[in-house]
Amino acid sequence: MTGKCSSAGSTRGRQSAGTERRVKPTLSVLMLMSTLGCFHLGSQEVQAQGRPDIIWMAGGHAGPVRSVAYSPDRKLLASGSADYSVKLWRVSDGSLVRTLAGHRGHHGRVYSVAFSPDGELLASGSEDWTIKLWRVSDGSLIRTLTDEHMRVAFSVAFSPDGQMLASSDYEAIRLWEVSTGSLIRTLTEHESHVNSVAFSPDGELLASGSADRTVKLWEVSTGSLILDIPAGDIVYSVAFSPDPDADMLASGGTDSIIKLWRVSDGELIGRLSSHTNHVYSVAFSPDGEMLGSGSRDNTIKLWQVSNRSLIRTLIDHTDSVWSVGFSPSAKELVSGSEDRTVKVWQVSSGALIRTLTHHSREVNSVAFSPDRQLLASGSGDVTIKLWRVSDGSLIRTLSHGEDYLYCVAFSPNGELLASAGNNTIKLWRVSDGKLIYPPIQSGAISLAFSPDGQMLASGKSGGDIDLWQVSDGSLIRTLEGHTGNVYSVAFSPDPDDDMLASGSYDQTIKLWDVQTGEEKCTLEGHTSTVRSVAFSPDGEMLASGSSDRTINLWDVSECELIDTLTGHEGAVLSVDFSPPDGQFLGSAGAGSHPDDHAEIKLWDVSTRLPLRSYDQEISRRPHSIQFSPDGRLFGYGRGDGTVVVARNPFGGGDVCQYKLKKDSKAKGGCETCPRKGDIIASQQSCEKKKDCDRKLKGKIDCPHGGPGICKKIKGKKESCG
Repeated sequence: MTGKCSSAGSTRGRQSAGTERRVKPTLSVLMLMSTLGCFHLGSQEVQAQGRPDIIWMAGGHAGPVRSVAYSPDRKLLASGSADYSVKLWRVSDGSLVRTLAGHRGHHGRVYSVAFSPDGELLASGSEDWTIKLWRVSDGSLIRTLTDEHMRVAFSVAFSPDGQMLASSDYEAIRLWEVSTGSLIRTLTEHESHVNSVAFSPDGELLASGSADRTVKLWEVSTGSLILDIPAGDIVYSVAFSPDPDADMLASGGTDSIIKLWRVSDGELIGRLSSHTNHVYSVAFSPDGEMLGSGSRDNTIKLWQVSNRSLIRTLIDHTDSVWSVGFSPSAKELVSGSEDRTVKVWQVSSGALIRTLTHHSREVNSVAFSPDRQLLASGSGDVTIKLWRVSDGSLIRTLSHGEDYLYCVAFSPNGELLASAGNNTIKLWRVSDGKLIYPPIQSGAISLAFSPDGQMLASGKSGGDIDLWQVSDGSLIRTLEGHTGNVYSVAFSPDPDDDMLASGSYDQTIKLWDVQTGEEKCTLEGHTSTVRSVAFSPDGEMLASGSSDRTINLWDVSECELIDTLTGHEGAVLSVDFSPPDGQFLGSAGAGSHPDDHAEIKLWDVSTRLPLRSYDQEISRRPHSIQFSPDGRLFGYGRGDGTVVVARNPFGGGDVCQYKLKKDSKAKGGCETCPRKGDIIASQQSCEKKKDCDRKLKGKIDCPHGGPGICKKIKGKKESCG
């Protein structure tokens, strides 16, 4: 739903001790529903569907980029980062194709990535003591390579025939059989970290560079040490010339000089000097005529190998360049940096083609515009980005200054965008990205527009909620009652209710009359921080997500707990009902431990059943989820700085389920879904709905979109057919 945002930021301050408090449905209603067999308690597990049906993703790395590599067909780029992830990018347009992370991925910084020679596999090495082999076509994990003595994988390299993989760690090099994942042998002559390994073009030799200030050459077939070359300083990178006649190996290290060695005898045959700090990466062009180097001096240099001359220096990174690599055509060069970006350069001119990044820190909030044309994202990198929903193109970037940004929200007419940070609230005109008046000097961690767009509510650290006049930014009143941070606020969509809901660190939800400022009721049932609250489109139900890993559904008019949905392994950071009828609920749950699954779940509200559970392209902290106004899409922000827009499999009126046939003589009076796999309600539920109607004479009835669950309504009968 548009108009509100919640903060999934880290909890601050001390949490007061207390006993578990849970409000339950009234006994009479519970007994009646139980008797009729039309009340579902709890939720049921569903198998994870893996990756959502993603339309587009936009993001980058949320940590330094330690390694980059082109696929052999030049269609993809791979990058490995200290944010624990590996990303695949489409070269043609720079779009993010896939993130290899989550519970299947690495649980530590990724130091190295390498494509197999046929481009079908990608290897990644990490500080989590593992090497992972991925299938490039679908991102599936094929196998994990590890050894009881291996502690980190600083570098990985495929042999030219793709049958062997070399990896390096503390003082050792390991050779693996790719097809089985078995360890062939371990090479142990180095006396310190082995930072880099590389196979010779014919695959007969392996070179290694180490912090022990040596470059070593090994015979691959036997593992014998052939040459031990004193390099004079710590060696970070080694690379063989692909020209078989060159007989050349390059190395870069802490002395800022690139050294060229003759492979046959280990003699120094050239020195390339221009960098002013450590050389972290060296790479030859495919024809061996050029050499690229990345350095701690924030630059990339291109060298002519034949005459040892500097061609040009590429400058745009703002921190150390950890990795460089040429495209198969040698027309482009890719670089990865400590500044968290991947950059693609034109070799012939040195021009920057594109930077593969957007948000460089966690995306705390996303919001669809009411007309579904735009998506706004707010990030811890203190920027707001406006995206075109149809194709994911970036329209505009707004800076929130130095104020950490928690959330963004569109006004109901879509003309304004509000953003909240530690110290200020800002209102922007969407059409041109200009502030409509100076920032409101009040920090907030959650925001919501009233249905008429005239009022803005902001939840604050400490527990207060401020109500602001949108037209001039003046303070209307402050709502006091919570005793901890207010992480989420939401107005009832019913304009006659004048109601605001708030969720807090104090484990409660409060409902307020915004005209009088009076507290209507307090909903107690969660046992930890309430991270998110959301009204159903009709305003009759409220959902709340909590750090206690549950979602509570509340009857707003009675201030009663209807049901609790369980299934998330970590904190539920965000919840949202799907428009237009609220038949489905989306929830974003974090992984509380690296082995736990962070998930996006889609629930059937009427049956309380989880229908989809996505655990790929989520990251460990999906901070925000929101459905588009028409319910066809959902968007979410990730802890790795990525914004995702995906199709709602149940959106746009395409949902098929069992439904009543008024004139049917079939048993139970139900017809089935014509498409296999899209059935939501069961035939048994359909029969129970008829039973509910008959026995309760319309006083309790099924809501639209969910035969089988009785729901108390306000003196009117709804039709389920």
